[in-house]
Amino acid sequence: MDHDSTDHPKASVPKGTRHGRNSDLPPQDLALVTGDVDPATSATDDDEDTRLPEVPEEPADTVAEGTLAIGHAAIENAVRLAPTSPGVYRMLNAAHDVLYVGKAKNVRKRLSSYARPNAPLPARILRMIAATVNVEIVSTTTETEALLLEANLIKQLRPRFNVQLRDDKSFPYILITGDHWAPQILKHRGAQTRTGRYFGPFASAGAVNRTITALQRAFLIRSCTDGFFESRTRPCLLYQIRRCSGPCTGEIDFPGYSELVREATEFLSGRSHAVKQELAAEMEKASGELEFETAALYRDRLAALSAIQSQQGINPRTVEEADVFAIHQDGGYSCVEVFFFRTGQNWGNRAYFPRAEKSFTPEEVLSSFLAQFYDDKPPPKLILLSHEVEDAALLADALSVKARRRVEVSVPKRGEKKELVTHALTNAREALGRKLADTATQGRLLEGMATTLGLPQAPKRIEVYDNSHIQGTNAVGAMIVAGPDGFMKNQYRKFNIKSEGLTPGDDYAMMREVLERRFKRLLKPAEGDAAKVKGDDDSFPQWPDLVIIDGGRGQLNAVKEIFDQLGLPQVSLMAVAKGPDRDAGRETLFIPGREAIKLEPRDPVLYFIQRLRDEAHRFVIGSHRKLRKKDIREAGLQEIPGIGPSRKRALLHHFGTLKEIERASIADLGKVPGVSAESARKIFEFFHSQPGG
Repeated sequence: MDHDSTDHPKASVPKGTRHGRNSDLPPQDLALVTGDVDPATSATDDDEDTRLPEVPEEPADTVAEGTLAIGHAAIENAVRLAPTSPGVYRMLNAAHDVLYVGKAKNVRKRLSSYARPNAPLPARILRMIAATVNVEIVSTTTETEALLLEANLIKQLRPRFNVQLRDDKSFPYILITGDHWAPQILKHRGAQTRTGRYFGPFASAGAVNRTITALQRAFLIRSCTDGFFESRTRPCLLYQIRRCSGPCTGEIDFPGYSELVREATEFLSGRSHAVKQELAAEMEKASGELEFETAALYRDRLAALSAIQSQQGINPRTVEEADVFAIHQDGGYSCVEVFFFRTGQNWGNRAYFPRAEKSFTPEEVLSSFLAQFYDDKPPPKLILLSHEVEDAALLADALSVKARRRVEVSVPKRGEKKELVTHALTNAREALGRKLADTATQGRLLEGMATTLGLPQAPKRIEVYDNSHIQGTNAVGAMIVAGPDGFMKNQYRKFNIKSEGLTPGDDYAMMREVLERRFKRLLKPAEGDAAKVKGDDDSFPQWPDLVIIDGGRGQLNAVKEIFDQLGLPQVSLMAVAKGPDRDAGRETLFIPGREAIKLEPRDPVLYFIQRLRDEAHRFVIGSHRKLRKKDIREAGLQEIPGIGPSRKRALLHHFGTLKEIERASIADLGKVPGVSAESARKIFEFFHSQPGG
């Protein structure tokens, strides 16, 4: 770990034992203070591949001979011009959409295998040939280059007849920064441009968060942002609960804090046994010198380290760095379970559900999955597989070139490596079983909704809309989407209300703007959006089967009028009105042209509708608060009634930053010179008032 060698005033502060006054920070705001996520590179924490892909049923005997002949002719024409060297080819249909991307050591020979009319090919390949009207070819220097280019093009173009890795978020890392005299520990995603040591990848944001929390207890390293650190005049709550050593106010000196950082780095680098031995020796020494409070601190730190290792489950003895892949197929679906092992530690596992037709074998799915998986990720030294894949040697060569060191790809037959693969295979089987069960439950709910609401069929796409504002300010609308596999969070959208001249609090006008912006874009997609709309994940429909709004008959009639003006009669509408005293379970459902519906309080369909409405409310409130906080920080304190320059200076002098003023309680605000109890209440309410809408 490289520390900043610049001297800092705090570095000379002797190690002390003083306890600063409690920061009065409420526990629910700890996440805001700690700043566990690097704000420059943060991403959503939703790391689950939330839905199964659509696997269409296509009969094997539906390919017309005439159409197949056209496809053979197009491929034969490409064969004449194809090189005998390595390359990548793309099959295109009449609309110039890419149907399939493939690689070959000899492109002409590979295309010739498609051009033979009587060749015994799978039905999937015959359908692809029948749809082909053109073939594009890119030559490469080596077969390794062809493999890497093929993986990149599949991820970019999402061809219908290829295996597709759908969920491809970047993985989170743990970063111990190196650009401050007191390094910070935090979660990091994206480009590793900040100075410091990176440890990972971890399978999920949850795995990183749990590890960071345990590391704070074990090594007492700060997780707050540099700005929060520099503004402190007393230790925050994390110091009081023994999750930080308090370097910000000199509770620990520079050498002492540097030693804690060294120990944390050693632990994450795989030398956990040596670190635990050091802590145990220090505990024994403190106990022998009758310093029982210090000994207890070392005991707690040892317990935190043991907790980290127990949460990791399997920690292999003979495998230092490896990714383990196991695939299981059932019901026409595939699940690939991935385990990440680094520095001899298990850093989590994750299930993927790639899109692949039922005719693909496990080996074919796994081979294509691996090439796409490492397209934008650094490979480890060792990759362990549950199945033999045809291009294992080629994949190892390609990843070795990419990593600039040797990468081994193997299917273990015995020993600890085989046990790791067997464990991953068990997890793949269980994950697919759970996903299939969840999908079936969701399907029954959608069928029940169709019956209750009189819909022609179970809805595949449900959109729920809600607005949020405070007296018309910072107005924002939001759309959440649900389907056969639950909430589709990658489809959520927020709409900052832009119309000028809106009457503050006019919910009808706000809803009109949101719906017009949403559906006009679908009716007349811009040229730049056409490909995006067409190539949506797994053909999940862009058009909703059902639109739900929060409100009563009045809101429903207003929305129906908007839909009639836009020419959208085919979209079903429903409004959900809260019961008396806003009681959950007593909602009334309004549908155009029908009497109001009241469901029994324990009806599963009612629970489902409540979940949809509550999710929309949660999402729109979160979007509103982000917008409002941005405005507050830009405007400063000038917007608070009764707060002039003198009180503003007094508040900033007392708390240091605007964020600290926002977090302060009414009692703390009242202690600022010149701030009365009434002013303290106004300041608190300004930052904490609830949005409406």
